[in-house]
Amino acid sequence: MLGLGAWGFGGPVALVGYMYRDLVERRNWFTEADYKEGLALAQLMPGPLAAQLAIYLGFVRYRLPGATLIGLAFVLPSFVMVVALGAAYKAFGGLAWMQAVFYGVGACAIGIISISAYKLTVKNVGKDKLLWGICAVSATVTFVTQSEELWLFIGSGVLVWLLRAPPKWATGGKLRSVAAPVVGFFALNGLDWERLAQIGRYFAYAGTFVFGSGLAIVPFLYSGVVKEYAWLTDLQFVDAVAVAMITPGPVVITTGFIGFLVSGFWGAVVAAIATFLPCFLLTVIPAPYFKKYGKAPALVAFVDGVTAAAIGAIIGAVAVIGQRSISDGVTACMAVGTAAVLLRFKKLPEPVVVFVAALSGLAIYPWVQAR
Repeated sequence: MLGLGAWGFGGPVALVGYMYRDLVERRNWFTEADYKEGLALAQLMPGPLAAQLAIYLGFVRYRLPGATLIGLAFVLPSFVMVVALGAAYKAFGGLAWMQAVFYGVGACAIGIISISAYKLTVKNVGKDKLLWGICAVSATVTFVTQSEELWLFIGSGVLVWLLRAPPKWATGGKLRSVAAPVVGFFALNGLDWERLAQIGRYFAYAGTFVFGSGLAIVPFLYSGVVKEYAWLTDLQFVDAVAVAMITPGPVVITTGFIGFLVSGFWGAVVAAIATFLPCFLLTVIPAPYFKKYGKAPALVAFVDGVTAAAIGAIIGAVAVIGQRSISDGVTACMAVGTAAVLLRFKKLPEPVVVFVAALSGLAIYPWVQAR
């Protein structure tokens, strides 16, 4: 897992594929059943898919020590990389060469996120009219408000649950009695904390409630990091997403980069721990019981609704972030070109596309500035 975290490019789908090839097929360290159960649990729970599968496999063999060691080994290499990149970004961000690199990479990142949103929609929403409705509403709300609303995520999950696998109490008059506690829970968002406490709370929040692939966290982070707290500018946020694209390991390690920009090294540490600790707990705690309850209709329906809302938020975020990072005809062509290339060449590694975009930025940015 230490090695996979160091060279595993390609996003969550590629990473879980590497695990199957290396751990099930080649080494026979895990059975097919172990792998499938871990993948199902990772898909049902919020948090980064690949990291949760790795943690589950560690738990299968060596329980809590195995899960802990595997989780640290998988995340540590990419964390070190984003901290180093964060230091370079803060130190040299004003230099023309770094501005040129991110001029190209930022536009490329929009194309990559667009394709990811498309693939997630096809895979998880399909032809389901209810999920399409939720997805459309979530995309519209995200675009109009330029933020991600957690109530929409939870509400979508509850809606699909009540419509497709309603509990007995929902058919009577007890439904209204749970409304007040839920409203009270969301009222806690207004608490004021010091900077590190804010970082820890916010990223723990993201790690606990964001479903889907690694990129599902992008709109959630945008709403808080840029809109609510104003820790980063729009362009800095796009750069943070781009850093996640060019480094191996889980995409959500971008939280470490953001934490570093906001509050230095300890900000990166707090952000990374706060993001990954919920996914660790949400993998280890239910793991022993997953075989018995993992396919419960109510749970599956709830996750379907939340996932549809998450995909809609990604689509809305593409439009919102694209307005900032696509500043001229050149960046628009680069974003569209990236999406077209990834659609045409499905096995092309994303880091290769980002590297080409970085070189293009170095070549084109001076010409654009001179105009």
